[in-house]
Amino acid sequence: MKFLAITLIVHAPHPVTGVQKPTNERFREVIDNALLAEELGFDGFGVGERHERPFISSSPPVVLSHVAALTSRIRLFTAVTTLSLLDPVRAYEDYATLDHLSGGRLELIIGKGNGAAQRELFHVTSEDQWDRNTESYEVFRRIWRQDKVTAATRFRPELKDAEVWPRPLQQPVRVWHGSATSKESVDLAARYGDPLFSANVTNAIDPYAELIRYYRERWEYYGHDPARIAVGAGTAGYYAARTSQEAIAAYRPVFEGYLAFQKRLGVEPVFPTLEDFVERSSALIGSPQQVIEKVHRYHEQFGHTVLHLHADAGGLTDAQHRDSLELFQSDIAPVLRRDIPDPPFSWDPVLAEHEYGSSDATVEGAAKSIPASAALAAEH
Repeated sequence: MKFLAITLIVHAPHPVTGVQKPTNERFREVIDNALLAEELGFDGFGVGERHERPFISSSPPVVLSHVAALTSRIRLFTAVTTLSLLDPVRAYEDYATLDHLSGGRLELIIGKGNGAAQRELFHVTSEDQWDRNTESYEVFRRIWRQDKVTAATRFRPELKDAEVWPRPLQQPVRVWHGSATSKESVDLAARYGDPLFSANVTNAIDPYAELIRYYRERWEYYGHDPARIAVGAGTAGYYAARTSQEAIAAYRPVFEGYLAFQKRLGVEPVFPTLEDFVERSSALIGSPQQVIEKVHRYHEQFGHTVLHLHADAGGLTDAQHRDSLELFQSDIAPVLRRDIPDPPFSWDPVLAEHEYGSSDATVEGAAKSIPASAALAAEH
């Protein structure tokens, strides 16, 4: 099993003290957490993308480029790249550049994104967001694979024998599809034989498990080998201590702070008590053995081989946060790495032709239906 540390770069008052850090300090904290993740042996570090309050994660390529310059081993993830809001040509240019600068350590998790404010900012509607996401992804993946691209697009100017530079380092970059609530993202991932990352952080396990089962069904429908499936899954929170009593006591003020924040926003909490949150959410809070057992329970439903933890302290003290991550790497990760397999592909840079191939012919031949909404025409 592989492990990621991910941040959405939330910039909000501390859930316990109410103090909000200056923006530059918050960014410095993100970089420090990335360095800590590499130091402790995490396999990847991810940065989200949001274009509205309370997030300041509007430019993941910039943040990840800075992380790339300060690290040497850890893979760099987006979590997620909101392709429904972006020009796929510009997105390709940013990420191909980052991939070169990082020595081929880039992996993308894409998704349509959430939030009405960012839709309004980019003049995207809830009705066309899925079509935009699909079209942008199909253009993006073709640019990564083809030296010249022709595409009759709906949501950006058409491309005619377009050359986009720099040409990529990884052949191609691996793209995961973030999935939270909708079958559209699941079907898109299955159609192209791409891995899926379940954003199972808001509700109990059932709806996420259902989407993953649907992904597996569609994967086989499109003719892919079931042995090549890769699923990642998130966590709603993490804090481990030597005893469950110690973990619960330390995390309680953090949880109560989040409840108070939700109340101020007028949001009805999904998990009204810490005990309910620990029991029914994807949060991993307790002793090392309790965390291991819960990951195994979720693995029975998801079959996931990648797991993400929060990179941020999120209301814990810096010392509590570091101690908990160190405990994860010393007592929890070794057991999960032994018990749960890695994804069915190399974790190294994809620098030569692998299972995806150097053109779209194999993948597109396996796809039994491509939505007309994309209206993409290729010249080979």
